[in-house]
Amino acid sequence: MSKLRLLQIHINDQQAFFVNENIISAYSGRLKNIIKQQKRRTQIENSVIKLSDFPGGPNGFELVSRFCYRNGRVAITVSDVSLLYCCAVFLGMTEKVSTNNLLRQTEKFLGEMFYWSWDDIIVSLRSCESFFSYADSYGLIQKLIFALLAKIAQNSEMDFITPSSSSASSPETSYGFRFSSNSKGTPKSTSPCNKSGKAWWFDDLTILSPKIIEKIIKNLGAYGDQNNSFTLTRFLLHYLKLKSRPQGSPNSKSEYSGLADTAVHGVILVGKTKFSCRKLFWVLRVVSALSLSKDYRAGLERLIGENLDEATVDDLMVSGHNKKGVYDVNLVIRLIGLFVKGEGVSLQKMKKLGRLIDKYLREISPDQNLSISKFLAVAESLPDSARDCFDGVYRAIDMYLQSHPTLSFEERSRLCRCLNFHKLTFEASKDLAKNPRIPPNIAVQALISQQSKIPQNEFVYHCPISSNKCNDSHMILFNNSIDSEESFSEGNEDIKYNLEKMQWRVVELEKACREMKGQMSRLVRHNSTAINPWYTSTLPRFC
Repeated sequence: MSKLRLLQIHINDQQAFFVNENIISAYSGRLKNIIKQQKRRTQIENSVIKLSDFPGGPNGFELVSRFCYRNGRVAITVSDVSLLYCCAVFLGMTEKVSTNNLLRQTEKFLGEMFYWSWDDIIVSLRSCESFFSYADSYGLIQKLIFALLAKIAQNSEMDFITPSSSSASSPETSYGFRFSSNSKGTPKSTSPCNKSGKAWWFDDLTILSPKIIEKIIKNLGAYGDQNNSFTLTRFLLHYLKLKSRPQGSPNSKSEYSGLADTAVHGVILVGKTKFSCRKLFWVLRVVSALSLSKDYRAGLERLIGENLDEATVDDLMVSGHNKKGVYDVNLVIRLIGLFVKGEGVSLQKMKKLGRLIDKYLREISPDQNLSISKFLAVAESLPDSARDCFDGVYRAIDMYLQSHPTLSFEERSRLCRCLNFHKLTFEASKDLAKNPRIPPNIAVQALISQQSKIPQNEFVYHCPISSNKCNDSHMILFNNSIDSEESFSEGNEDIKYNLEKMQWRVVELEKACREMKGQMSRLVRHNSTAINPWYTSTLPRFC
């Protein structure tokens, strides 16, 4: 009776197995050679063998051990056939070592994969993720992908893969599949991108890892800048949408970089003929967190920028991710620049974008991290001709000042530099003059700009006192036209009253400035520290 010899086998420094030397070496050529080499070097009865990078780790070796201890019998399923196949290749479990060995049994099972169901192929492919490098190097991944593509072609009216013809000019894959001719047509010939266009297999493939999806795309010859299939572009966007959610580390997101580039190339290829501006913003949100390359991001932003006038405020509210600020304001500034520099931009489109940007400014104004320079960069990114009225800009400034109450006088004055006072309506100018958050010098400029709109022959200043000096008197306005009250309608009377009120404020401000200047001169000249009581009483009060 032969003495029992045990082997202690360490698998990937994770777990140790004690197995019978004779049983395990009867099926594994690799272990048989290792045992022979160890016997030559040492006389120790119980040897220790370390196997690193074993396919599937301890779970894989356990399946192999069961096969050996059951005299070469094992129940193979679609969920473990890939692992058993890779373990058999790794351990050299060939016919030279034992008849009907594990490698032959798994090859026979895999040989029938074209008769597997769709779900069986997906399950087998997914099982390869933990030992992908082995499954790929042994050719198993490509075999499974070929079976997968065959199922899609058989059960769909696809426009991106068909059985290849005998034509040598057709760009075929190594498994006899190629792109159909209509996938290379013009963008107008492709089907529209909508929810009903999602193929039946989209959701099933989303459970696969990015390495396997990337392998599928490469086998189709559609990776990177070779992607000219609208169907594949839609699938990749659907796949990346699910993978771009917050869970996962930043390093794991980089695995999707190649797929993101491939998807964006397909989007740029069809452009706005199949993607609305809103959909393009959606694409940008999906791929932004997936390590999209700079060139493809620039191309996508260029496509969005050219159609920015079709966007909505919601589209522009792109998250700033981990950047300073709630929203990605720099992105909007870049997009506006691309639109303004575009060729053939009509004034109508420019004004439409101007109204949109004014709304956007009001939305981002409450952001506590929004700096004055960023606010001004957005407001001043459009030419003056893009706005017929600056009331929207003023409202955004007012909201910003309310949300940032600690701004200094200089900062508030700087913020108002983006206003064109001549394009403010009368109501906005009136509100600005009363607004305590607006610096007085800005209010004066706004009032003066309104004064220039009033016809000089309509209203004149008059001092009711017959003296040549009117320093202590209040100036009033009157109309030279005697029958003016009869000629104005009820609506015009209201406008007349508001204009007179605005004119009165301008006069009062000018008078106050002259008096303050004179008072300061007298104080300096006489070195007086007292303030005349009449001075403060005559300063105008702004309502």
